This record gives sequence, C-alpha cells and structure tokens, in this order.
Amino acid sequence: MSDQITMEAAPLNSTDRCDRCGAQAYVRALLISGGELTFCAHHGKEYAEGLKTVAARIQDESQKLVEVSAN
Repeated sequence: MSDQITMEAAPLNSTDRCDRCGAQAYVRALLISGGELTFCAHHGKEYAEGLKTVAARIQDESQKLVEVSAN
C-alpha cells in the first residue's frame, strides 16, 4: 500500500481570480494532470460539464454569493 497525503483545499478568498475574466473566483478545479483552474461563479457554471471530465476535485464556493446578498 502506498502512502498518500490528502490535503484540504484552502477556502477561496478575494485574491483568487477567475482564469477566464479576472473576477473573484468561487470555483477551483484541481485537475487530474496536477494543475488547477479557478473561475468566477458565472464561468464555473459555464464550464462545469467539461471540468467534470478533467478534474480530480471541484471546489465550488459560489454559495458565498447567496450568503452575502441575504444579509
């Protein structure tokens, strides 16, 4: 059996930017190939289906937008 370290992805914050448009990122895709992509909520939804095929993990924090506007 191999030793494997699993790390929790850090929460996204205001310094994380969308790779497509530069807006604040709310979605992070950790790719099977080892890289990562970050997207705003809009582009995260737009690319969601395609990301499922290349991502090992998708971290979606777009619910933060609902929490902020509910206050």
